[in-house]
Formats: sequence, C-alpha cells, structure tokens
Amino acid sequence: MADIEETLQRGDALIIVDVQKDFCPGGALPIEDGDKVVPILNRWINTAITKELPVYVSRDWHPLNHPSFKQRGGLWPPHCIQDSDGARFHPNLQVPESAIKVTKGVRFDQDQNSTFDQTGLADQLRNDDVQRLFVGGLAEDVCVLATVLDGCREGFEVVLITDATRPVTIAAGEEARKKMRTAGARLEPTD
Repeated sequence: MADIEETLQRGDALIIVDVQKDFCPGGALPIEDGDKVVPILNRWINTAITKELPVYVSRDWHPLNHPSFKQRGGLWPPHCIQDSDGARFHPNLQVPESAIKVTKGVRFDQDQNSTFDQTGLADQLRNDDVQRLFVGGLAEDVCVLATVLDGCREGFEVVLITDATRPVTIAAGEEARKKMRTAGARLEPTD
C-alpha cells in the first residue's frame, strides 16, 4: 500500500472497530498486542481528518447479562459493559470530535458483531457518498471480520488495514483473512 495520504481519497471512509479498553492488555477480554493497533489507527485518523473524510468508530456496549457472555451460554467473559471503564475507547486512541460513533451489542436477545448489524451504518455511508472503506480494530477474527464481510455484502469496496488489527488467535486470524479475501476485500498494510 502506498502512503496513507496518497491512499485516502474522496469517497473513502475509515471504520475503527471496537478499540476499547476491555479488548486491550489488562482488559476483561484482552487481545494479544491489541493496544499496538492504536498508533497505526491514529495515523489513519489524522489523515482522514486532514482530508475531511468521515471516521466511524464502533463500540460494544453490552447490557449486564448479555447473551454473548459465558454465564448466558455465550463464548466470552463479561466485557464492554455499558458505562464501565472497560467499555471506554483505548485512552490513546485519538477519536476526533467529528467521529460518528456506532454503538452495537446492545440487544438483549442476540449479539451484534458487525458494525453494520442493525445499526443503519450502510445507509449512513451511502448518505455520506462513501464507496470505499478502510477497516481496522479489534478483534480481527470476530467483529472486524463481521464488519468487513457485511461491508462487502453491502456493495462497498473494503480494504482491511492488516497492521491495524489483531485476532483472538493466530489460526482464527488466518481463517478470517481467507474469508475476507473470498468476499472480495483487499488486505493491505499501512506502508
């Protein structure tokens, strides 16, 4: 991939998926090296803002006893509980005031891994004349994967920023990348 400044153009948007404290080292559901995506994403954010391109930042915002939690039969320990410290964005992530925040995972009856899942994001992107999405965040093999696949299904050109995401496990990350490529997404590093 070329320099970020040369890459981002009118019609592009940046989607940052769930870079929250609970998904970073020390959190309730830490992704190994999850915090390492922050400085990379900050470079993308700064360039997007300079070029006046939209930035969308998603967050899990789970109610207590969410169906994704193990005690309710889900896969995960409690994490990103509404109004908790762990649900906050990573403190070093430079979320601009102009960022559009997309809140997901709020339903009592199902999980919402994708930033598109019942959020209206696809309509908002079309309203903003977005054609191409650059996606990074956590975790690559769960919410990032679901977001990339839905972005492709919705007809957007999607680029995964490979150095701006981390998987729960290496094997699951490799499988996620295969699924993303099959769906038509491009996978590119920052530089």
